[in-house]
Amino acid sequence: MARTVDGSTLSFSQKFNRLGSRLKDAQWRRYGFTLLGGKVLGVVGVLMITAFLTQLLFTTVHAADTPGVKAADIVNPVNTAWTLIAAFLVFGMQVGFTMLEAGFCRSRETVNVLMECVVDTALCGLLFYAIGFSFMFSHGNGWIGYHWFFLRDIPATYEATGVSFLAFWIFQFAFADTCSTITSGAMIGRTGFVGDLLYSLAVSGFIYPIIGHWAWGPDGFLATMGAPGYFLPNLGQSFHDFAGSTVVHTIGGFIALAGSLVLGPRLGRKFKRDGGGPMLPHDLTMATAGGLILWFGWYGFNPGSTLSAMDFEGIGRISANTTLAACAAALTAMFTAYFMSRKWDISFTVNGFLAGLVAITCPCYWVSPTGSIILGAIAGVIVVAGVELLEYLRIDDPIGAVPVHGICGIWGTLSLGLFAVGKYGATGPLAPDNSAPLKGLFYGGGITLLKAQFIGSAIITVSTFAVAMLVMWLVNLTGTLRVSKEGELYGLDLHEHGISAYPEYVISALGIPGSKD
Repeated sequence: MARTVDGSTLSFSQKFNRLGSRLKDAQWRRYGFTLLGGKVLGVVGVLMITAFLTQLLFTTVHAADTPGVKAADIVNPVNTAWTLIAAFLVFGMQVGFTMLEAGFCRSRETVNVLMECVVDTALCGLLFYAIGFSFMFSHGNGWIGYHWFFLRDIPATYEATGVSFLAFWIFQFAFADTCSTITSGAMIGRTGFVGDLLYSLAVSGFIYPIIGHWAWGPDGFLATMGAPGYFLPNLGQSFHDFAGSTVVHTIGGFIALAGSLVLGPRLGRKFKRDGGGPMLPHDLTMATAGGLILWFGWYGFNPGSTLSAMDFEGIGRISANTTLAACAAALTAMFTAYFMSRKWDISFTVNGFLAGLVAITCPCYWVSPTGSIILGAIAGVIVVAGVELLEYLRIDDPIGAVPVHGICGIWGTLSLGLFAVGKYGATGPLAPDNSAPLKGLFYGGGITLLKAQFIGSAIITVSTFAVAMLVMWLVNLTGTLRVSKEGELYGLDLHEHGISAYPEYVISALGIPGSKD
């Protein structure tokens, strides 16, 4: 407040007279106009920011006023954000896979594992952008999609999900990357890097997306199976795989089996029936931590497959079922292994909870928590039996990819036909649609759903294995699938990449505990 020298307040006339005298001073005029201009610019800036934020955050689209807007053009921001968060969790599983495989391998092939996991991801991303997504998720026929190559001419959202198209692409890319990484796990220790690139190109670009289209494509013949005019119309039931026990895990597991068979075992691998046993992993701390990271990522894998944060009950149920199946499988695998060896085996325990996670991936939306515990517990036993079966058949699978993903993927897919409770139908962008719930054999639904699951699983498993055997055989003909005997004995890290994962360690007698200089 303006005051005089003696402290009294200036009157309006005194203020006006003072302003007039100051305006006669050129320096005061420049100061006043500068101050006034700054205030005007500030007010204009505030108004512009307010208008921008209002347009960005609070504009409402009225369908009646915009007749050209279609439902497929309207992006649901909540579901899109949910799908992106889930995609990031699934992509984070690559850290888990890398650590799991690196931990279970020998130290001299660690860099090779790291390199394969990174390069598989990069290759998968470009292939899924160019052709893979189009083959799998675009419209075409019952066998293959043929639109949206190189993500051209894509709509705003994917189908009726309300999820931004590219957010859906990111989510599905993370799934495709998972399948490719599963494959490499069974082939570590003797696969040439060029051979890995060649078969990975086939897996990410063709095998996974084309066969996956059958079950997950908008017009795949297994997705439409049982409907009038489609495959097996008299069955009256389609194949279901909510998050990929078959589409991701069985496909990955049986490609891995084909690779293991064509490659043969690692040099020096002596099986139990021949008086030997598995080659020991070099870092179980890394492997266990990797397994737990995979478990964490599964909370994107399964609940995220709703593509809807609005299905509140569904995402909660899926999360609980995923957790319980993993817990049950870890314990049954641990006890089963103990009865065999009288040792509490960490590798079987880790593969146990992974087996439970794989098994629950298909039925997670439609089963109860109790059903999840039962089917997970069975998966824990199956994975131990599967490892022992491969050992008996002299098939070298260093991390157990075939039992965990391939065999338990089949079990999880079939378990839907047994444990579906008959309450839940399909998820939706705004709410679930339970008008046509799935009901399994144990809940009075008969064997129709079980038959549909068996047919779908059998077709995908057999087709995958047959095509993968052909691909691995062709790659092997190039001489790049398996490294030379000298290279394998020398170690893939030094032979293929020129560096050890642990250069500070002395890999010699000096590194043996208790040795003397």
